[in-house]
Amino acid sequence: MIELRDVRKTYRRGGQEVRAVDGVSCRADQGDLVVIHGPSGSGKSTLLLIAGGMLPPDAGSICYNGEDVYEWPSARRNAYRKRTVGFVFQRFFLMPYLTVYDNIRVPLALQGERDADSRVRELAHRLRIEDRLGHLPAELSVGELQRAAVARALVGGKELILADEPTGNLDADNMEIIADCLREESRRGRTILLVTHNPSLLDIGTQSLRIERGRLAEA
Repeated sequence: MIELRDVRKTYRRGGQEVRAVDGVSCRADQGDLVVIHGPSGSGKSTLLLIAGGMLPPDAGSICYNGEDVYEWPSARRNAYRKRTVGFVFQRFFLMPYLTVYDNIRVPLALQGERDADSRVRELAHRLRIEDRLGHLPAELSVGELQRAAVARALVGGKELILADEPTGNLDADNMEIIADCLREESRRGRTILLVTHNPSLLDIGTQSLRIERGRLAEA
């Protein structure tokens, strides 16, 4: 479904060249759950942004169903991000003035879907936040915020889920809730790229990729 071929991305920081992604190639098919791990600053998050059509690489290609995402016109790439990719951000990015219910429902509203209630509530139940749907984000714990962000990414039925540290700084119970949900979504046929630094998650996927200094290393 998605294939990265010799992807490279370089930044300049303080007059120095930093190779955030340095020749990474990998592939994930429908139903794969790929766990991408490695130390902080190794290029994991940059790789997800590139795969999601949000950050053009300096070299290499990102092929979705055999077509290079960055050879598409901007309108089609925007549609890819809107209709195909569900992104779980490290910082949640929930809208503070919307309830948890409405935050989760946002992707469905953007797609023009009116019958969203059952889908929102089903995911909220699986992620154990059904009793928080009427609350604002400021009233939630960190674990609840993260689970709400995961629900928002999943609710729209996107084929490709990119999860950037979805269990970062969470306790074991919250981590297991999210891990179980992502495993179930991959069994249902979604393709998931999961970035983590948590060693407890290395065995939940169909693939495990370790990145060090922008390069693939032995897992």
